[in-house]
Amino acid sequence: MGNTKIVVLRSKEVLYTLLFLVLGILLLILFFFMFLPSMKAEENEETASYIPGVYNSQLSLNDTTLNIEVVVDENHINSVRLVNIDESIATMYPLMQPAMESISEQLCKDVALDDIVLSDSSKYTQTMLLQAVEETLKKAAVK
Repeated sequence: MGNTKIVVLRSKEVLYTLLFLVLGILLLILFFFMFLPSMKAEENEETASYIPGVYNSQLSLNDTTLNIEVVVDENHINSVRLVNIDESIATMYPLMQPAMESISEQLCKDVALDDIVLSDSSKYTQTMLLQAVEETLKKAAVK
């Protein structure tokens, strides 16, 4: 029994040691997460489909021009609409507004341009509008 040693630990020393150990672990976790977002930002830049913003293009119908506006964020089309449509155009082309609303609904639900379902009643109008939307999205595409 001569080799037995008694170690006396004071509760303050144990408490301070545990506190510094926890703070050290938290500091390491903080450094880890502090540099992690920069790696994710680089990944997001590579996977982003569009440059966020509002993009416009024009569609010519006889002697009038329609303005098409597309609002996108990095990976999603938020809205597609006809801007400043005259009453004369709405009267001469009554299917224009409903056709654009149908396209907009589908694009906002993340349907790809190639997979958009065209209705039989306004197939040609929707095709023409879809081509104009596609040209507008090319302006927004990440190069």
